Amino acid sequence: MSELITITFPDGNVKQYPKGINAEKIAEEISPSLKRKTIAVKLDDQWLDVYTPIENDGRLVLITEGSAEGLEVIRHSSAHLLAQAVKRLYPQALFGIGPVIENGFYYDIDLDISLTPEDLVTIEKEMNKIIKENHAVRRLEVSREEALERFSDDWLKLELIRDLPEDAVISVYTQGEFYDLCRGVHVPSTGKIKAVKLQSIAGAYWRGNSDNKMLQRIYGTAFYNKEDLKAHLHMLEEAKKRDHRKLGKELGLFTLMEEGPGFPFFLPKGMILRNELEKYWRKIHEAAGYDEIRTPIMLNKKLWETSGHWYHYRENMYTSVIDEQEFAIKPMNCPGSILVYKHDLHSYKELPLRYGELGLVHRHEYSGALHGLMRVRNFTQDDAHIFMTKDQIKDEIIDLIQLTDGFYKTFGFEYSVELSTRPEDSMGSDEDWETAESALAEALQDAGLDFEINEGDGAFYGPKIDFKLRDSIGRTWQCGTIQLDFQLPERFDITYIGSDGEKHRPVMLHRVVFGSIERFIGILIEHYAGAFPVWLAPIQVIVIPVSKEAHLSYTLDVQNQLKAAGIRVTLDDRDEKVGYKIREAQMKKIPYMLVLGDAEKEKHQVNVRKYSEQKSESVDVHVFIESVKEQIQKMS
Repeated sequence: MSELITITFPDGNVKQYPKGINAEKIAEEISPSLKRKTIAVKLDDQWLDVYTPIENDGRLVLITEGSAEGLEVIRHSSAHLLAQAVKRLYPQALFGIGPVIENGFYYDIDLDISLTPEDLVTIEKEMNKIIKENHAVRRLEVSREEALERFSDDWLKLELIRDLPEDAVISVYTQGEFYDLCRGVHVPSTGKIKAVKLQSIAGAYWRGNSDNKMLQRIYGTAFYNKEDLKAHLHMLEEAKKRDHRKLGKELGLFTLMEEGPGFPFFLPKGMILRNELEKYWRKIHEAAGYDEIRTPIMLNKKLWETSGHWYHYRENMYTSVIDEQEFAIKPMNCPGSILVYKHDLHSYKELPLRYGELGLVHRHEYSGALHGLMRVRNFTQDDAHIFMTKDQIKDEIIDLIQLTDGFYKTFGFEYSVELSTRPEDSMGSDEDWETAESALAEALQDAGLDFEINEGDGAFYGPKIDFKLRDSIGRTWQCGTIQLDFQLPERFDITYIGSDGEKHRPVMLHRVVFGSIERFIGILIEHYAGAFPVWLAPIQVIVIPVSKEAHLSYTLDVQNQLKAAGIRVTLDDRDEKVGYKIREAQMKKIPYMLVLGDAEKEKHQVNVRKYSEQKSESVDVHVFIESVKEQIQKMS
């Protein structure tokens, strides 16, 4: 009688199977359709191919088509598919690494021919041919000597093999005539890959070291079906049109200059947009009981040592020496806010005490990581630091969740929530961390929010709630965060006088909603594709006279009425054709265009054309003004 192993399924069911059975056969016993859909498997925490013999008891998860984990397997296998196609077309090609990345994969290739976008079309055709051939994909474990022999003519693979530990398990995957060094896992056959697309070519130094040879990196993506692939490619095209760097330049919002790489310059129209956001921020926070403060941009080294930033964040900080003392430009606002708290004695009757700050911070980013307003070296955080008693924690967090929810709904964002837990380089006791993590989880539950656990991604001083926005084309952006902190109050020895007349330690919340105003503006530009709602638009109305001689006087009168009503309006009285002016106003994405001619002048009306609409209508001036004022008031 063969030896049995015990397999536990995710639903709790337990079954015994012959030792050495593989996941493909287990799936087939459950249902033939499950066998067809299963592309990989996890036994406890170990990933296996579907045909790998299972020798031990364990908890088995079948990774099926349609799952996020399965898509990573598809993309990993697509990298091998790419390499096989390249090897068929260019037998002299050598291969570096081909990992899965966000939304796709790439492979680094050493080839004496410079590939072009046209070559990608040919390679992609060969990949689809290999898919139809439906080659079985199989794993072989080989000795170090056999691996060195198999890849004796590939210096890239030889280097990887020689860098492996002596006791490493070396595996090779085969598909048809092709084989590749890889840890796995992979789909059972090339026919499991249904929709693949090569996207671009770039140069990449071997192993990211500029002292090494430059290779050619081919990027691609893969999905379960052609419909998902088509939708993704459409989203990428939309993203190109919405690129905030392109629109920021076209709409005159901001610029980046070589004199200050990573330090954005806001232009007059961009400042209007920014000021409207800050005005909204102040309005909401004043109503929620916050006091606004401002702290210095540079503080001495001792402060940053006390806060822990000097030891945990030093490589990202800009420093200078003043009066023979080392100073740092602040990368975060929290230590300055704590100094404001320490400036006075506080009673439990004052708590919670809420400080808000639009604080400019600086963080060093490598030049290669800089990206428009999304990744910069200085930015304004809409920080708040809340000092409270332990029994106020949950209610305060619930209030913050509701405030944050209202912010995002104003801009039409949906969002998901993550609870990020203790990282490896954390400060503080196990008890404090357990208390803090439980408080955040309970607040989220009481607020009725679903959330995922993001293990080990908390701040070094406390766990946090992260809000991830979904924009109008489905992309996600990390913006808001709520961090619960028991550590900095301890390190800075801040206290309040309790009802018993004794000193007690407050708890501290760190919180942002915009996150970075600069980055949030970049997100908004792309979310709205530059066509901002009326309340945010730098120019809300443009007035255009049909004839400068006949209608300019009336146009100026309308302009003055709009200005008097607090509406941002501009006049286009250039000696150009009306059609040209209309097209240009559309390109500037101005919410309303008023074209004024004889009929409008005679009836004291305006001919209104809304952005992106072809139709227009004539209404009385005061009716139009009231309509725009209402939209501004409703923030629409």
